[in-house]
Amino acid sequence: MKRDEAIRLLRRHHEALNRHHVRDLMTMYADNAVVISPMFRTVSGRAAIGRSFEQLFTLFPDFQIGRDDALFVHEHNRIAEFSTVTATHSAELFGLPPTGHRLEYQAVRLFTFREQQIVHEHRMYDFVGLLERLEKVRAERELTLAANIQRTLLPRTRQEGAYFEAVGTSLPCRTIGGDFFEYVELPNRDFGIAIGDVSGKGPAAALIAAMLQGMFSMVAEAGGQLSDTLARVNRALVRRAMEPRFATLVYGVLAADGRFSYANAGHTPPFLLTRDGARRLSEGGPMLGVFETAAFPSETLTLRPGETFVAFSDGVTEAFGVDAEQFGENRLLACATAHSAAAPAELLEALVAEVRQFSSKTPQSDDLTIVVLRYR
Repeated sequence: MKRDEAIRLLRRHHEALNRHHVRDLMTMYADNAVVISPMFRTVSGRAAIGRSFEQLFTLFPDFQIGRDDALFVHEHNRIAEFSTVTATHSAELFGLPPTGHRLEYQAVRLFTFREQQIVHEHRMYDFVGLLERLEKVRAERELTLAANIQRTLLPRTRQEGAYFEAVGTSLPCRTIGGDFFEYVELPNRDFGIAIGDVSGKGPAAALIAAMLQGMFSMVAEAGGQLSDTLARVNRALVRRAMEPRFATLVYGVLAADGRFSYANAGHTPPFLLTRDGARRLSEGGPMLGVFETAAFPSETLTLRPGETFVAFSDGVTEAFGVDAEQFGENRLLACATAHSAAAPAELLEALVAEVRQFSSKTPQSDDLTIVVLRYR
C-alpha cells in the first residue's frame, strides 16, 4: 500500500474517531483484523473491534485524537502514526477512579494493511507522568474530603456559659493535621477544655488524632479526676501499639466558683493570664501512648474573674521566621499579655496574627492550634 493511500485511510480513520462513528470505523478493518491496546488487550474480528470502539466512546464521551500534529512513518504495507489523544477522565482508568481531570497523552499506533484495509493495529500510549498526575488529583480530593470531615469533628470555634467563655482554632500545615481541641460539658456542670497533638503530620497523624479525640471525649464526659481520665486514655493508646507514634494532651476543667484544675500529658505547658501577670502551668506527666503505668498529676488553682487560660500546640512556639529563628514562648507571652484585657476571640485572633506575621516568609511547618478559656 502506497504511503499516500495509507495516510488518506488514516485521515478518514481520524475523522471517524473524532465523530465517534463506529460504523465508519468498522469498514476500515478486515473481517479477521486484530487490535492490541493497553486498554482492551487483544481484540479479534471486526465485530469485536466495533464493540471496543463503542465501549471507548461510552467511557470517554469527549475522546479526540489530534489530526494536525499527527506524524506518519511508512514502510511497505505498514505505517506508524504518532499523535496526541485528549479526553476527560470520567471513568475508571487502570484501576484509578474517575477524577474529572483533562487527560492528554501521546499515542503511537502501528498499522498493517492488506487490500486497503487494516488487518493489524497495535496501540501504545505514553503514560509517563500521566497516571502519577491522576493519582495525585485523586489523593488531593480524598485529602480535601478528609479535611472537611476533620473540621466537623472539631467543636464550635466559640462556646459560652454562665461563668466562662472559650474559643479555639486549629490550622493544619497540610490539608489535614494531627492537632485537635475539644470542649467537654461535665455531668456536674463544670466545663472542660483540652488540646492534643499527635506526633508527625499528614493522614496517619490525622487518623490517630481523630481516634484520640473520640476516645478522650468519651472518657472525659464520664467525669472523674483529671489524672484518672488521662491515665485511662493513655492505657488505651498503649494497648493499641501506636509506636512509633505518640501524643501529647493538656486538659483543664473550670468550675463555676473559679476552681480550675489541669493535667498535662507531655504537652507544651500552657499559661494563665492573671491580674499579676502571666503564669506558666508546669505540672504534668509524660506523653500518651508510651508508658502504660504512667501517672499524670493534676494541679488546682482558683481563678479570679477575667483571668484566662491559654493552651497551644508546639507548632505555635516552633513556627519559623527568617534565619530559621523560632517564634518562641516569650513572643507568645508578650502578645498574650498585651491583649489580656481583650475579649477571648480578639485575644485568639491577635495570637494567630502575631505568629503568621512572624513566619509570613516561611511556609508553615507544623499544625498551629490555640485555645483560650476565660473565667467570668
